[in-house]
Amino acid sequence: MASECLIGIDIGTTATKAILVDRRGNRLASFARAYPVRRPAPGLAEQDPADWMDAIDAALEAFAAAHDLSGLQGIGLCSQVNTHVFVDAAGRALLPAIVWQDTRAAADAAALEARIAPADKLAWFGAPIPVDASHALSRMAHVARVRPEVWAATRHVLLPKDYCALQLTGEVAGDPVSAVGLVGRDGYVAPLLDLVPGAAERLPPLFAFHHVVGRVRSGRPGAGAPVMVGAMDAWGGMFGVGVVREGDAMCQSGTSEIPGIISSRINPTPGVIVFPPYGGIVMHAAPTQTGGAALAWLGQVLGRSPAEMSDLAAGVAPSSAVPLFLPHLAGERAPIWDSATRGVFARLDTRAGAPEMVRAVMEGVALSVRWAFEALEASAGLRLARANIGGGGSRSDPWCQIRADALGFALRRTAVADSAAVGAAILAGLGSGVMASLPEAVDGLVRFDRTFEPDPALSGYYAERFGKYRELYEALRAFNG
Repeated sequence: MASECLIGIDIGTTATKAILVDRRGNRLASFARAYPVRRPAPGLAEQDPADWMDAIDAALEAFAAAHDLSGLQGIGLCSQVNTHVFVDAAGRALLPAIVWQDTRAAADAAALEARIAPADKLAWFGAPIPVDASHALSRMAHVARVRPEVWAATRHVLLPKDYCALQLTGEVAGDPVSAVGLVGRDGYVAPLLDLVPGAAERLPPLFAFHHVVGRVRSGRPGAGAPVMVGAMDAWGGMFGVGVVREGDAMCQSGTSEIPGIISSRINPTPGVIVFPPYGGIVMHAAPTQTGGAALAWLGQVLGRSPAEMSDLAAGVAPSSAVPLFLPHLAGERAPIWDSATRGVFARLDTRAGAPEMVRAVMEGVALSVRWAFEALEASAGLRLARANIGGGGSRSDPWCQIRADALGFALRRTAVADSAAVGAAILAGLGSGVMASLPEAVDGLVRFDRTFEPDPALSGYYAERFGKYRELYEALRAFNG
């Protein structure tokens, strides 16, 4: 008899990553396939949903070629969110997926925001969650306005994981946490959805993360295996970095940085997303717009690999020779939610070469996370001593140390980079009954390899840098606007 196994799939912004694990969490195989984000015009960021499914099919085929999948107990999914696919009644994509980085709906978002009273947001969500250019309702309003024929043909507006579940199983489902800014304590917020006629009937029904959407259709490896609804990448990654209990904190470092804190206390704080309670978990999150994407951009400019970039940064000490970098290459999300702001190098002089520029980008991203964590600590009503970190950006030792020094608290790094895929496998285990509880699954599957402690001698350096970082943003607002 084949041994029981689970598959976790993370449909990310730059790649789909998948892992195959046994019921004890031992990794049997892994898979990754990259794909592009297309930017056909300023402010636009798109992906072909077929790229996601091609990657998933390739992962299943690779796993089946190397392992017996007759013991496959379930497939868990997680994905980028605030990326939206408009599909017709047959499940076909009517437009390229509008990626979370896309700002085309900024004007529609501003118009919607102006129609919502702050008191209504507090009543609906318990926090002043912004309606920005990445909000699902802004995207629906935009498509209805500029492409009415597409809007008329749209049956569902889906997140990547929900689109892929539909292709795998033929069934439509979503979860209440991933529907960012649409769901309150009792499901979809009807008065909000009423602002865009037709929005409510185009959204998927909501279920728990570990609910079985359906089973893999015949003709694919793993046919008949249950597929779980899954979670947004922030929550999948949260579980995958070992964050599941009150007071736990995380920093997921991927294309963007996703800091978060679990706290049942809520102090409404501008810029912070407080998710509806889920299984006793209340997560406060402050996702930035650019993390690893900033370093990838500079790597392309310099013609250097990620490993080479990390080595360059390791050879540079903190000093005034390191420029100040604002990583707003495509606007910024938390905590300022400003789609117009743009990146800049400041305080640049002839001492700055490639190593100093790389360190500047790493410091700039770390300072953006510091700003986000300040808002999170206010929202959650606590001060942090440690956070868990995972994701591709956590593989650089120098960058992890820069983050710890800039944040002023320790960062405990996961042994496995693909934390969101690990979290998806955890959800597969829960939904299939292989694992008894979420805390038990997290404790059993997540391991750590190192803790980065902040250097107290650098607290003044980063305090000065952070002050200048915020001053620089404010000084450039009129210019960028």
